[in-house]
Amino acid sequence: MKFKLTKKQKKMLYRIIAGILLLIAAEVVTHIFSLPTLANIVIFLLPFGVAGYDVVRKAFLGVGNKQLFDENFLMTVATIGAMAVGEYSEGAAVMLFYQVGELFQSIATSRSRKSVAALMDIRPDSAVVIRDGERLEVHPEEVEVGELIEVTAGEKLPLDGIVESGETTLNTAALTGESLPREVTGGDEVLSGCVNLTGTITVRTTKPFGESTVSKILELVENASSKKARAENFITKFARYYTPVVVIAAVLVAVLPPLFTDISFKTQITRALNFLVVSCPCALVISVPMSFFGGIGGASRQGVLIKGGNYMETLSKVGTVIFDKTGTLTKGEFGVTELITNGCTSEELLFAAGSAELASNHPIARSLVKAAQDKGIALKRPEKCTDHSGRGISCVIDGEQMLVGSAALMKENGIKYREIQNSGTAVHVAKNGVYMGVMIVSDMLKPESAEAVSQLKALGIKTVILTGDTKSAGEAAAAALGIDEVHTELMPQDKVALAEKLISEGDGSTAFVGDGINDAPVLSRADVGIAMGAMGADAAIEAADIVLMDDKPTGIVTAVKISRKTLRIVYENIVFAIGIKVIVLITSALGFTNMWAAVFADVGVAVIAILNAMRALSKPRKKKA
Repeated sequence: MKFKLTKKQKKMLYRIIAGILLLIAAEVVTHIFSLPTLANIVIFLLPFGVAGYDVVRKAFLGVGNKQLFDENFLMTVATIGAMAVGEYSEGAAVMLFYQVGELFQSIATSRSRKSVAALMDIRPDSAVVIRDGERLEVHPEEVEVGELIEVTAGEKLPLDGIVESGETTLNTAALTGESLPREVTGGDEVLSGCVNLTGTITVRTTKPFGESTVSKILELVENASSKKARAENFITKFARYYTPVVVIAAVLVAVLPPLFTDISFKTQITRALNFLVVSCPCALVISVPMSFFGGIGGASRQGVLIKGGNYMETLSKVGTVIFDKTGTLTKGEFGVTELITNGCTSEELLFAAGSAELASNHPIARSLVKAAQDKGIALKRPEKCTDHSGRGISCVIDGEQMLVGSAALMKENGIKYREIQNSGTAVHVAKNGVYMGVMIVSDMLKPESAEAVSQLKALGIKTVILTGDTKSAGEAAAAALGIDEVHTELMPQDKVALAEKLISEGDGSTAFVGDGINDAPVLSRADVGIAMGAMGADAAIEAADIVLMDDKPTGIVTAVKISRKTLRIVYENIVFAIGIKVIVLITSALGFTNMWAAVFADVGVAVIAILNAMRALSKPRKKKA
């Protein structure tokens, strides 16, 4: 996966490179030539200024805004202090190290949530309104409540309304997550954002564009984004307490000993400046973002795109994972999952159904054709076909009268059929008025779904399904996978409400996993939103914090394990760096540590912490069975 630096990141990188080159040049010049102090200061101020002018600027602005104690202030005081006691190269080098850390942090978080503008794709730019017998193409906002609009096959419904005339099949997955296409005819309610699959319909609008279902989804995403939980940056948390303590301690080191002992102010000021140089949080400002960056890089190598270190931190504390069903735990495609014959073979049943549906583009029809072809059955083109909207099809195959469709179609033709209670769609078949059997067509579970749920449970994580699919389909999937809790037949706003409840009641943070546009509001609202990247909707991918690029639910387990490992490394680095700092700060205050030793200890801690951070790039170990 290619990673492209932003303009800001490129600018930071160029500054770092320029600063390093200038620092090397300054070292070479000062070692070859014996220059006066002022010349040395000017030479080393060049790399210092190139690398840290923005840090110094922010530090002074912080002073003006009465926000003294942040990392910018500490870095400025520490580096200027180093140069003030004659350690020019150390002052410039420390500032360069800090900027390297800032660049890593910027890269790690640059994949954070983008604008929800991608959601606009579900909202048609135009509507065909019928006025005075003429068809006019206008913007949906110009259509009044009660007007007639025409929607042809392949178009998206621009407004909510009631079907006035015509019949068709609608793909409602973008709104409800419902896997089965919905048959609609006169008098049925339809929602904006649905895709018209087959016929042409006229719709009497019931809501203005601003109150349509699509507009409400957009509003939900925008509002949910403002309530999004954000994990606070570790360095900022640490600096909040660390910076004022070390600055105050440095002042006390400089002032108190000369007042009560024979130590001179000059000696003690030098020690205080050494103290500030040692206190520079170089190891932390580099290793902590590098740990997150390493974790993000390691995850991306395994097909998991984590958009920022803050999301990784939150994911490490996840206690509940909420799943959408269709396209997330299931394949989002239909297949024949059960076949029951009545006085015939399964091949004969598949031949009859597959041949009858050979010319249809309906998703269920295609699944029947595929099931027959997968068995190597040669199908025949049907004759004298009659489509019974929402119920099935009748046709002639090799002179035999075939009926393929719902129980209602069988009942209409006086055929005694078998009652089915399964969660999928039952497709009954009859030949010459004699019942042949039934096939169950349903959205098939992904082979990795059960493993993902099992592993999440092993990690102590609760699993929940929120789906717009039917109760029977949702509960069947939950039972098959061992899901702890399931809620079905939900609209987008219902999903958000239930997610809110689960977030408030759950232990730890809450993650939501989805793939459709209808999932975007919940993806934005959850503490961590996880989207399917290969087949998922662009809006869901944009709204999510983490994207599974191969659409495998086991990627969630991978993401959790990587995030927990990364956070362990982060905490190790924090404890190690602070521990060493405390020891060296004490020795510096007492005069046992000089500038070179202090800088060496600081850089040494940074190198060790960075090497530890690089472990985040490796794959998490699998537990032996």
